[in-house]
Parts: sequence; structure tokens; C-alpha cells
Amino acid sequence: MDKKEPFVLWFDQLEIADVPLVGGKNASLGEMYQYLTPKGVKLPNGFAVTAHAYHYFLGKAGIKDQIRQTLDGLNTYDMDDLAFRGKKVREMILKAVLPLELETAITDAYDILCNQYGEDTDVAVRSSATAEDLPDASFAGQQETYLNICGHDQLLDACRRCFASLFTNRAISYRQDKHYDHYSIGLSIGIQKMVRSDMASSGVMFSIDTESGFKDAVFITSAYGLGENVVQGAVNPDEFYVFKPTLKLGKKPIIYRKVGEKKIKMIYSTDGSKNLVKNVMVDLNERMKLSITDDEVLSLARWACIIEDHYSEKAGFLKPMDMEWAKDGKTGELFIVQARPETVHSQKDQNTLQQYVLKQEGRVLATGQSVGELIGAGKVHVIKDVHDISRFNPGEVLVTDMTDPDWEPIMKIASAIVTNRGGRTCHAAIISRELNIPCVVGCHDATQQLVPGQAVTVVCSKGDVGYVYDGELRFEILKTDLASIPKTKTKIMMNIASPEQAFNQSFIPNDGVGLAREEFIISSYIKIHPKALLYFDQVEDSAIREKIETITHGYTDKRQFFIDKLAEGAGMIAAAFYPKKVILRLSDFKSNEYANLIGGRQFEPVEKNPMIGWRGASRYYDPNYREAFGLECLGIKKVREEMGFDNLQVMIPFPRTVDEAKKVINVMADYGLKQGKDGLEVIGMCEIPANVILADEFLDVFDGFSIGTNDLTQLILGVDRDSELVSNIYDERNPAVKKMVKSVIEIANKRGKYIGICGQAPSDYPEFAEFVVECGIQTMSLTPDTLIKTTLAIAKLEKKLGISPGSV
Repeated sequence: MDKKEPFVLWFDQLEIADVPLVGGKNASLGEMYQYLTPKGVKLPNGFAVTAHAYHYFLGKAGIKDQIRQTLDGLNTYDMDDLAFRGKKVREMILKAVLPLELETAITDAYDILCNQYGEDTDVAVRSSATAEDLPDASFAGQQETYLNICGHDQLLDACRRCFASLFTNRAISYRQDKHYDHYSIGLSIGIQKMVRSDMASSGVMFSIDTESGFKDAVFITSAYGLGENVVQGAVNPDEFYVFKPTLKLGKKPIIYRKVGEKKIKMIYSTDGSKNLVKNVMVDLNERMKLSITDDEVLSLARWACIIEDHYSEKAGFLKPMDMEWAKDGKTGELFIVQARPETVHSQKDQNTLQQYVLKQEGRVLATGQSVGELIGAGKVHVIKDVHDISRFNPGEVLVTDMTDPDWEPIMKIASAIVTNRGGRTCHAAIISRELNIPCVVGCHDATQQLVPGQAVTVVCSKGDVGYVYDGELRFEILKTDLASIPKTKTKIMMNIASPEQAFNQSFIPNDGVGLAREEFIISSYIKIHPKALLYFDQVEDSAIREKIETITHGYTDKRQFFIDKLAEGAGMIAAAFYPKKVILRLSDFKSNEYANLIGGRQFEPVEKNPMIGWRGASRYYDPNYREAFGLECLGIKKVREEMGFDNLQVMIPFPRTVDEAKKVINVMADYGLKQGKDGLEVIGMCEIPANVILADEFLDVFDGFSIGTNDLTQLILGVDRDSELVSNIYDERNPAVKKMVKSVIEIANKRGKYIGICGQAPSDYPEFAEFVVECGIQTMSLTPDTLIKTTLAIAKLEKKLGISPGSV
């Protein structure tokens, strides 16, 4: 080995090609320090102890052959054997003496760093393996990190422990399973000025959605204190999504904010003990606040875009990135402290759509945040201490308070993982995605609720919330070759309810969203009646006032809470399908449904038949509701103007008269939603016989119609669709209904106006879908579960009718 190779290289001497010298982590820090700091991305300075130094150290100590002999014949599935041999190797390295020339190189470089930042400056000492972050693997967390290291003695001790951590149990197991040679891999060490996030916040950031692989969103997590708690899963952090395309256009597209619990924070220890950092409880008031501001979220997201664009340009293809960031509590500055390639979704087959579908319902035992989109089942095995992992059996469901990299040897044999603590960017979540195992984190009390030996099913396929069901339930895996889905002349759009599922559902071949239901956003995101927010001081029930205060914590202006949350829900759907058209139907609660919102009973009338009462358009211009409708308009205005989603269009439900339609459009304009401005289209729901009879007159006001077969059928046939007594009469395929549908399609096409159908009938009845195609429907909006099979049927019909995708 050439002894002239350097023991130390500074970040400004490194770039990504230097992985063999300093490992992925340090090579990436050097790449960013050299090329991205000029573009505004901030990184703390530092240096790398090279992999050559590691090999030189082992060679001088004469322990290489001993290490090889100790690991020879190891079975990584034997936890006791793995623990025994791993400990033996680490002890060999820890007992070995660092060569004086290596010690001097490290301490001299540290002294230079102290000249820049101050005497005995605090540094982070991080391991960086030379095989890190290969396309099919993430070595993140396999080796150790030491924080708040000050002075020569602490630094040299931390370096020795980093060298030894190349042989943690988890690292040995991981390498062996990936078929990487233990002895050709080297260990470099990154020594970097600490960011005083112990006095502020820190977290993890991905330039891709970690759950769905949606590539146009930056996902950011944040918690108070040093970032180890977020990485390890010790806290449930705040979460944010930012949409990249309109961010790059100068907009402010924060499409999701979620306040995490953030019960503890890691800070510097000042008690004089050997522990240089410690965890303390976070004040309840602080927990209920977001740990970073909107401006900081946007700044981090811009950096994520810069970093991703740089690495993608260098690679010649899109290269999503996994980054760690920190905010300095002394200066208020943000910094990137690590970046590595994302290793799960970047390796997926993008031409195959895989969907896990639960075929049975069961009793819910626990809920948390879903990681991935899988389903798994097995018997519960509760483990409270990492020392007990040797008792875990293949195929069991691992249930524990918190998983960290030490658990990796058994994670790979689990059918599913459930934890009390942790967020979707904690290391265990990242590894479970890589291992293709369903994982639910942040359940709070899973170790109490789930009984050892109990059969359960862990479901992550229902969006943001992950569920643990009693019993082993049936599920199926649907695989679709996306290249085999034909194009149709009839545009096939989608009905969307939940914003949390929009990213996943956007991968199903589609032409946009024909119906996004605002009711779901209000009931799930907002939960409070708009008038209870507008007139909060007049809410009579003190318990309800207290509940509203809790939900809207941090909002002195309760109105703004409604506007922001509506904008986030609608914005996430608009982002998922951007730049395709997304039609958002304005609120269509009935009075009894509005009354069920928090604070709603005080502000709602009691109607004998709410189904055909004060709903939809009739509310929007009414003096008793106009101001509440204004909040909806302001939320949509924010989505279109502040976030930049000009693909979001609006739809007016239940417009009974032409005059009513005009009044609604005037009210919208009063609140800044002017028809035609920046391409804003106003679509009318066609769900009342009057809409068909006076279609020409309505289309003088609206930019088009979307047929709602549910209400249209009940009003044509005079059947209450909520009544089981006459449910046998209710049928969208009735000739009277079909005649009305055909009539309005013909009129809209003649007028050159938009005409689509978003009712349930085409999703339920393939023959009805074929009927409206024959009538000349322009778009058909279907539920996600029926979209593919209906598309295939429509393509077959169009071929039979001689209609080609490109025909007019």
C-alpha cells in the first residue's frame, strides 16, 4: 500500500468520483461543497479521514487475518453467533493503537478547523463506508455517528470507534446479504463542524415521495434538536410536501403540513458525564407548533431541487436524493449536512403498477403512519430490547417501541413491522422499504394493544394511515403492465376523494381528475364547520370551543386555518396530476352533514329532507352562508395563484336555476375567483332534470357540464337514493335516465362545450360506460379501482365503432 496516499482530505478537495477514497457520504459532501455552495446551498466545512487511513491502521495493528478468521463461516441468521463474532471483531479494533502519524494528521486537520470556527470547536464524527449508497443499497446508519465531539482526545476516541463500527452486527449482516466483501470495503470518517440544531431544529429530506415514488414532490421531516432522533425514529416529526415544478417557477407550493408529536429533543449535555448529548422533554406548547417556518420549508425544498438537479445532470438520468439538514439555533441559518442517492423507488420497475388490495375487513387494533403500500400478515412478536432479537422467528410481525439499524438482522425476516415511535423518514422506515416489508410507525401504543402470538394483518395500502387488523385477512396483489394499457379517444379521468392517496393513484394511467370531492378535505383536514371558525367568539359550547382551539393551535385567525387546510388538500390533488386538468367540486354537504362537523349544529337548520334541501349552489350566495363559501373561494385562489396550480378548475354542484348559476359565479368573482382569469373554468354539475331541459341556457353561464348520475337518477325517477324501501327502482340504466344523458351530451357537443360524466354509473356498469361513449361523451371520470378495466372495455368499443385515439 502506498504510504504517500493522504490520511486526510478536505471537503473542497473531494468530489463524487472519490467514493473509493472516502466513501459515499464524504464524497457527496465534497461534491456539494465544491459545486453547490456557489449556488446557495450551505454546508458546514470539514474533512475526511480516508479509507487508506483505515487500511493503514489495520495493517499496522496486524489484525486483518484475525478479523477474517473470526468471521469465517458466519451465519447472519443466527443472531447469537452474529452478536458474538461482531463484538469480538469490534474489540480487536478498539484495543488496537492508532499509529502516531495517523493521529497527528487527524489532530492537525482538526486544529485548522478550530482556526475557522473557534477553539475546541464541536464537530460531528460520521462513518462513511467506501461501498456506501450503491444503486441497490443504502448503507445509511450501518456505521456509527458521534456528535458534539470537542478536543483531540474525544476526536481520536470517536475515530477509533467509527473504524470499529464497520463491523457492527447490522453492518456485517447487511453486507453479507448484499454479497459485498467485508475486507475490500474501507471505512472513511467525516469530521464536520456541528450545526447547533440542538438549539433549533433538524430533519431529513427526500427529493421524491418516500411512499409512492411520486417524483415531483420534496418530502421534508423536522423535529426540535439534533437530527439523530429523526433518523433513528425516536420522535414522530413534523412533515411537509413541496411541489417541485411550480416551486421552480417562483411559487410557494407547500401542499402538506402535519404537526408531529416531537415529545423529546436531543441537545448537548452539560452535566460533565461521558454522554456528550442527551434527550430532554419538549414543552407541550412547542410540540403543538411546527418546528420550522414556511420560508424555511421552501428554502430547504429549493436546495433539494438544486442537489437533485446536480446529481441527475452528472448521472445523465433522474437521481432522487436523500438528504439530512439542520438549522443553527445561534445564527438561524439552514445547512445541508448529508446527501445520498435514494435507493428504493429509483430502482423500481416504472412500467409495472403493483397494487395490494385487502379483500376482507376486520377489527382495527392499532393505527399509525404507513410506510410503503404493502400488506403483510403473521403472528405478533413484541420485542422491547434489542438484546432479545435472537428470539425472533421468520415470518412474524415485529412489534416494538422503536426500531433502529441494530434491528436490521431480524427486520429482513419479518412479515411486517409495527412501532410505537418514529416517522416515515426514520432509518427503520427506509430499510423496510428497501426490504419490501410493510411497516407502520408512530402507533403510540402498539406494544400494549398487540398481544404476543396474536395473528394480525398489517395494511399500508390505504394511504397515509397504516392499519393493524385482528386476524390474518385475505388480500391480493394486482400487477398491471402499464405499457399494455391502450389510449382511447374518450378521455379517462379519475374520481379522487383522499388527498393522501392522490400520489399513488396518479400512477394509474389517466387523463386527469374529473371529480375531486371537497367534502373529504373538509371532513378530514379541517373537521370544523366554517361558520364556527368565522364566528368563533360566538360558539356557545365551551367544550367545542376548546376542541376548535386545539385543532387550530397556532392560528389566531381561525378563518385562515380553513383557507390553508383546504388549499393543502386541493393542492395535493392538483400536484399529483399536474399539469392535467383537475376539477374540484365545491362543497356539497347536506345540512345534516354540515351539522356533524365540529360546531356545526349551532349554525345549521334542521331539514326534513336534506337531500333536496339547502345544498350546493343554493348555499353559496345565501346571506346565511355566503361568507363561509368565501373561505372556499380563498382556499382555491391560494392553490391557483400562490401555489401555481392553474390546472385546478372548479365545479358547481346542484345548480337548480340559471339565475342561481349566475349568482354563484358573481360571488366567486367577489372573492377573487373570476371565471376565465388565468384559464379558470367553471363547470356545472348536471344532476337535476332542469339542467338537461335548459342545457343551452346553463351552458351560456358554465364552461361545460359534468353529469352526476346519482342525483340525476333519483330526481328523474323520483326515488330517494338513501331509502332502502325503494332501492330496487333506483337504476341509472333506466331508459328515462339514458335519454336525458344522451340529450345533454348532444347539446354540449353542439355548443363546443366541455361534457364529461363523473357519476358512479360508468364505474359500476360497463354497459353504461359504453352507452355514453356511443353518445359522444368527451371525458369519463371513474373510481381508481375500476379505471383500468373500464379503459380496456372503452378501447375495445371504440375499435369496434371505428373510433381511433387521434380521431376528431
